[in-house]
Amino acid sequence: DRDLNERAGQCLAELGLAERADIPAGILSHGEKRALELAIAIACKPKLLLLDEPMAGTGREETDRLVEVLQAMKGRYAMLLVEHDMSAVFALADRISVLVYGQIVATGTPEEIRSSARVREAYLGEEAAA
Repeated sequence: DRDLNERAGQCLAELGLAERADIPAGILSHGEKRALELAIAIACKPKLLLLDEPMAGTGREETDRLVEVLQAMKGRYAMLLVEHDMSAVFALADRISVLVYGQIVATGTPEEIRSSARVREAYLGEEAAA
């Protein structure tokens, strides 16, 4: 179907995979597979992207590329990101909630989270000032 192939090509191009369109998915690098998963998701024209650790297992270069792609998508899709790569989180998030043992210990802007004594205590072992 011409329309479906055109849409697929647009999504691959948006994720930087247009030149790899004829390569079997199994041969793609881990980061390229993550980008392909995202291309498949956006091909469905979602209103919300639920992203569960999209940077997991990727190297720094692939992570940086995925962060750039996701930054370009901001404003077009609502996104909920679960991620442990804090540099990616701070680069992408407008609002962050930090969980410790399943409980939210802090919610705020990236700047508020960076300066939170509770977050530093939980993740860096620092004692919060009384």
